Order: sequence, then structure tokens, then C-alpha cells
Amino acid sequence: MTERFEVRYTDSARSDLFRLFDFLLERALTVEDFEGAQAAIDAIASAADLHLSRSPFLYRKVGDSPFLRELLIPFRSAGYVVLYEIEGASKVNILAVRHQLEDDYH
Repeated sequence: MTERFEVRYTDSARSDLFRLFDFLLERALTVEDFEGAQAAIDAIASAADLHLSRSPFLYRKVGDSPFLRELLIPFRSAGYVVLYEIEGASKVNILAVRHQLEDDYH
């Protein structure tokens, strides 16, 4: 049986999710747009939990540390990028989340 990593969100990452959700809601014009905002947040959370709890070392490194990495999450015609750090043999800390068109993490 494969050990699973515990996936945790930092306060900053949670703030990023709220910021992204608010951004989508502010631009929503239809019921589908409102539902799409929630679907985007759900897709990020689902992908982060699924992939990072099983194989966090699989995704691309950021900088020189083998423990700081990024997960790319495709969503509709764009996507999101999750910055995370692997802590020990059992934990993954999500540090930040951004839309792929944003310049950098906030």
C-alpha cells in the first residue's frame, strides 16, 4: 500500500483561492459564469488533493530545492498553477495559487 501525503493549505494559499474566486464572480454575467467560478475552485482543490497526496515529487521543480514544486492544473481554455513544498515524508504544504496568466505568485 502506498503512503499518502497530507495536503495542507497555508493562509496565503487560501487567500489566493478567495482572490481567484472573487475575480471570477466580479466578471460573471450569467448563471453559467457563477457556476464556472465554483467549478474552477473545485477543480483546483480536487486536482491538488488527488495529485499531491499521491505523487508530489512528480511535478516540476522551482529553483534549486527538490522540495519546492509547481502543479499545473488545466481548466477550460486556461489553467492554474499551484506552488507547494514537500515537508518530510508525509506532508505537502500548498504555498500559493495563481492563474496561469498572472505574472507571479501574490
